[in-house]
Order: sequence, then C-alpha cells, then structure tokens
Amino acid sequence: MTITFILNGEDVSVRATSGDRLVDVLREDFGLIAAKADCRKGTCGKCLVLVDGRLVPSCMIPAFKVRGKEVVTFEGFVQTVEYEDIRQGVEEAGLETCGFCESGLLLALGSLLDSSARPSREEVLEAISSVQCRCTDPETTIAAALAAADHRARRTYRRDRQ
Repeated sequence: MTITFILNGEDVSVRATSGDRLVDVLREDFGLIAAKADCRKGTCGKCLVLVDGRLVPSCMIPAFKVRGKEVVTFEGFVQTVEYEDIRQGVEEAGLETCGFCESGLLLALGSLLDSSARPSREEVLEAISSVQCRCTDPETTIAAALAAADHRARRTYRRDRQ
C-alpha cells in the first residue's frame, strides 16, 4: 500500500506493508536515523517522534496509521526555532547526552514546553520518564528544561513586543 503523510514539513509517500512500523520506514525509506528501534515495546523512548503534535513511540505505530498525518522526527525538530530554545537550555545547564537517547530526550522536552510554558520540576521528571536514559543526570535535565522554558518565554516576549 502507498501511504502519504507530511514528514518534517514535506508531503511524502512511501510503499509499506501492513506490518511495517513507522520507525523502520523512517530509517530505511527516508534515512532518518535519529529514532532508534531499541526495545520495540514502546518503553525505552529512543524512537520517539511527534505525530500530529503528540509524542509517540514510533516502534509501536504501524506505518499505515500515519496516513494523512504530520510526523516530525528529531531531524525535523532541530530545524525549528523551538529546538533552539532547547539547545540553549541544554548548553546553559551543561547537559551532556550520550547521543543514543538524545533525540527522544530532547523531543520529550520540546513536547513538554509546547504544553506547559513554565513546567514544574515534577512535570519535567514526568516528561523525561518516557525516555530510559542511564547516562544523563535527571537534575541537569531539569535545569536544562527550565532554562529552555526561560529562553522560550524571552523569545515569545520579544516577538510580542515587536
């Protein structure tokens, strides 16, 4: 079957079978390798993507389920101004990631900031709980998220003032 959807802002189509998972289509057909198929149970968070603005594990989504939807991968997210807020917060907090779970972690933070302009410490912990990461300090991740929220608030404020 042919599946058409929006991928990182572009209309795309791909041939897939009913058993193909979104993570595999993204990696094999589009060369987007940030989402990793690690656990294939939807629990590790390394395959997270945004589908119509919702954070989902792409290893659990049959590819045909994204027909007519918008999918944003980490590769697409890094092209946004919202990612710039996250990047600045990460840099400011000194957050270092191993790179293996980085895409899921930063997408989770981006999704959190889309739903909560000033997240609490508990909200950050809940958001990052969707990514099983043993190499990134949770306290530094919280600091990065709160710094990113500050950057986003300042950017939004400046935009409103212009």
